[in-house]
Amino acid sequence: MRSKVTRRGMVVVATVATLVVGGGLAYAYWSSTGVGSGLASTGTSSTFVVASSPPTGLPLTPGGPTQNVAFTVTNPSSGTQTLSSVVITVANTDGTPWAPVVTGCSALDYTLGTPAITYGPILSAGVANGSVTITMNNLLSNQDACKGVTVPLYIVAS
Repeated sequence: MRSKVTRRGMVVVATVATLVVGGGLAYAYWSSTGVGSGLASTGTSSTFVVASSPPTGLPLTPGGPTQNVAFTVTNPSSGTQTLSSVVITVANTDGTPWAPVVTGCSALDYTLGTPAITYGPILSAGVANGSVTITMNNLLSNQDACKGVTVPLYIVAS
């Protein structure tokens, strides 16, 4: 019987040894390092799109009522852009000084209020809504030349 115990003991010891050695190999590894490189690209800013609505309020007269002009600033880019300034002047659509067809009426006959708009980030395809007031100054000179005139507003958003 001694040989059976010894054989069984040897089988158990061999099995345990195989498991321990095999289990130990499962935790063995090689260490290494590596270096690589990659690229990313950034976009560029896009010009804001500015649009205005027809004025609301009664027609302008010297020292008379104020009109309100609503406008929007749209971000057409694929990323967020920050709106930090809106400047509005009485000028032609290309920004050049306004020279009406009728002599005797000019940008000096009108006063624009401060644009009312929330500055800050505008998400991609987002819109910021704003407005500005315009009044006709009551000057000491005859302002008949301004009767029936359409006053152009030039809006710059940045």
